[in-house]
Amino acid sequence: MSDQKAQNLSETTAVILAGGLGTRLRPLIKDRQKVMANVADKPFLEHILTRLNDQGVTHAVLCVGYMAEQVQEYFGNKFGDLDLSYSEEQLLLGTGGALRFALPLVKSDPFLVLNGDSICDADLNDFFTAHANQQTSASMLLVQVEDTRRYGRVDFSSSNRIINFEEKGATRGPGYINAGVYLLSKSLIEELPKGRNISLEKEVFNGLVGEDFYAHCGKITKFIDIGIPEAVDQANDLLKNGALDIR
Repeated sequence: MSDQKAQNLSETTAVILAGGLGTRLRPLIKDRQKVMANVADKPFLEHILTRLNDQGVTHAVLCVGYMAEQVQEYFGNKFGDLDLSYSEEQLLLGTGGALRFALPLVKSDPFLVLNGDSICDADLNDFFTAHANQQTSASMLLVQVEDTRRYGRVDFSSSNRIINFEEKGATRGPGYINAGVYLLSKSLIEELPKGRNISLEKEVFNGLVGEDFYAHCGKITKFIDIGIPEAVDQANDLLKNGALDIR
């Protein structure tokens, strides 16, 4: 697939941020990369790739760094109908820097971005349609939770424009949080300097608040991440009983 204006999800490159150190999970995953943590008898990343494949995505770029060889050796260059490419960082570049480094491998505009340590039962085709209808350069998938304190909070206007993006711990109580899934224009990431550690959330998204940055609150009923050890147990239970299936 040559570089193209994506008209639907099947033409859209998915970029998965899978290079983190997983410091808080070290007691559980001493010998492996965080996205390779065993959850419901499979590496956590396999659950993400399965959902992308099931929803019609055909190309994914894996941003890897720490223990990159584990990911590459396990998944190779093909997963179902997904063609897999690898963007291997030699230095820690942060979430924004990783996307800038991987950009030459991205074959579509816009492109999908997913955190490699979280998953939800979102309909990504609906997300793509909403993004296209807004004619925006950046969209964020949101999920409603009972307490936003652990994750940070996202507020948006009646037109779905994001107007506030809080850090973790700032506000208690129910609200919407970042689900770790985005649709971004290539031009937005091309503006970032190469080879620098950049936080997508702090240095890119904060600068877009109140501007060309929109929320999509899909029909998400389940959201899990494996950022802390107790969350791994929850993810294991949900994925084993199929609670995240959207089919």
